[in-house]
Amino acid sequence: MATTTRKRSSKKEEILKTAARMFREKGYAGTSMRDLAEKIGIEAASLYNHIHSKSEILEEIIFSISRDCREQLDNMDPTGTALQKIESLIRFHTKMMIDHFESYSVMVSEWMHLDEEKLGEFVSERRRYVKKIESIVQQGVDNKEFKPVLPYVAVLNILSSVRGLEFWQKSAKTHSAEIIEENMVQHLIGGLKL
Repeated sequence: MATTTRKRSSKKEEILKTAARMFREKGYAGTSMRDLAEKIGIEAASLYNHIHSKSEILEEIIFSISRDCREQLDNMDPTGTALQKIESLIRFHTKMMIDHFESYSVMVSEWMHLDEEKLGEFVSERRRYVKKIESIVQQGVDNKEFKPVLPYVAVLNILSSVRGLEFWQKSAKTHSAEIIEENMVQHLIGGLKL
């Protein structure tokens, strides 16, 4: 029984990974369950042994990455400075875009295809997430660690810059992931620090 469960879990992971790549490349609307089954090399009907619907696949991809982001923020050292926290978040998001490119990209670009209930849940969660990061930036401004910036703009700048790593992912990657991460931190922190 355990082997069967592992096989199903492994197949589901393959489905989610392949779907993330296809959703990023063709968009959620442009990807059919038949396309996905063909890419994986199984019958379309067999997909339903592992997953109930295309919308469930999208939901799992988006909420898995969203959960990782929330956990990173929630598990930060509360005694750290605002600068340390923001650097940690920049590194985390950069690594997510590098190591989980397909899924992270789907979260930031295909979320609007979630069904109505899940869409509302995701938008609320995203709003809370941004507000928490804004409060860290504001803490840095108040403690004279950061320039007197508008926290919302700082958060948009950080998240938009990380999203821009899609161009690196699609390029010849003449710079290593480590160099990209260090430069992202230097550039983004440099724009905030006094």
